[in-house]
Amino acid sequence: MKQGLLVLGIVLWLGLGLVAGQSRFYTKTGYISFFSKAPLEDIEASNKQVVSFLDVKSGEMAFSVPMKAFQFKKSLMQEHFNENYVESDKYPKASFKGRIINLQNVNLTQDQLYKVLIEGVLTIHGVDRPVRTDGTLEVKGKQLIGKSTFSVTPQEFNIEIPFLVKDHIAKRIDITVNVVYVPYVEKSL
Repeated sequence: MKQGLLVLGIVLWLGLGLVAGQSRFYTKTGYISFFSKAPLEDIEASNKQVVSFLDVKSGEMAFSVPMKAFQFKKSLMQEHFNENYVESDKYPKASFKGRIINLQNVNLTQDQLYKVLIEGVLTIHGVDRPVRTDGTLEVKGKQLIGKSTFSVTPQEFNIEIPFLVKDHIAKRIDITVNVVYVPYVEKSL
C-alpha cells in the first residue's frame, strides 16, 4: 500500500518541480485503495486523505496515510479493519519514505508518460519494510499524475488474521495509488 503511494508521490513531485521551476510539491488529497479477492467476500477500501511531499531536485518523497480514513462499503468491515487488524488506535498512520531511483530518465518539461522506479521504507502496523516498486509519472501540461499498483501481505507487517477467517481472506492485498501534486508554497507569518 505504501509502496504505491511512494511511487506515485515521487513521480508527481519530481515532475511538477521541473515543469514549474519548483523543487517541492505536495498533495493532501492523494488516493489509495486496496482490494483483496476472498472466497467468502471481496474486501476493498479507499482513502482520499493521503498526504505526500516530493522534492524534485533530490527525488526524495514521503507519504502519510491515516488508517481510519479508509472507507469500506460495509461499516462492520471498517470496524474490524481498524480494531482487529491494523489496530488504528495504536498505529494511526502508515507511512513511506524513499526516493525515485531513475529520475534522470524523466523529462519533466515534455508531456509524456514515464516509467519510474521507487525505493524506500514502508511502515504499516509499526513494522518497517524495504520496498522497491514500479510506477508511472505522466507529465500533462503543468500537471503531474503519478500512479502505481503493488501487493503486500498482512504477514509482512505482523498483522494477524484470526484462525476462524484465515482461509476466507486472500493471502495478498493489491494496492493502487493515484496522486496529483501541486507546488508547495510556504506561508509567511
